[in-house]
Amino acid sequence: MSYTTEQLLEILDQELRATWKGERLLLSSSQRLDHPAIAKALGPEKLSKVFAIQDFRAQIHQYQQEHGVSGLVWHTCRFQGRSIQFPELHPQLAAIPQDKVTLIAARASVLSFWREAMVGMRLWLAGTPPHPTTLEHVETLISQAEWAEVDATRTELYLSLCWGDPKECRNDWARPESGCERIIAAPSQPSGIKV
Repeated sequence: MSYTTEQLLEILDQELRATWKGERLLLSSSQRLDHPAIAKALGPEKLSKVFAIQDFRAQIHQYQQEHGVSGLVWHTCRFQGRSIQFPELHPQLAAIPQDKVTLIAARASVLSFWREAMVGMRLWLAGTPPHPTTLEHVETLISQAEWAEVDATRTELYLSLCWGDPKECRNDWARPESGCERIIAAPSQPSGIKV
């Protein structure tokens, strides 16, 4: 029997704590960084911690692929008396092929929640600074997205429209193969809170 997603997250958490306490040591860490000035500035102890965590996380990701253990967790978004629970990729885990199918399957319910909750609000494309947009433009972005996620503050609702690789979609360097467009629904100007 293989580990569950929750068990893998618990194992990762325990390993992270042990590494930062100095209970894990990776002797080859200074040889793995090609920049001697950075290696010297960080020191062997910090380098050891960073590479030990990276190595352990890579082992967990390999385990997930070999045993088909999902990297998805269920997130609950609450906004103005409404709530929705939907899958999202945990940042410490990898996505297995079935995970993307699950994300895509949740798209319609996430978009339905967003459409009901954003009524009467102004729409903005996330960025620095945010730019006003229209519902028609957002609907065009929706039609191009493979899956959607929502998050909220007390007064703002955030819609992420994603495509490509679930692990890489939030990185700008992954475009155009993978990506995420973020839409902010706010009563007036967005607050600038990073969610």
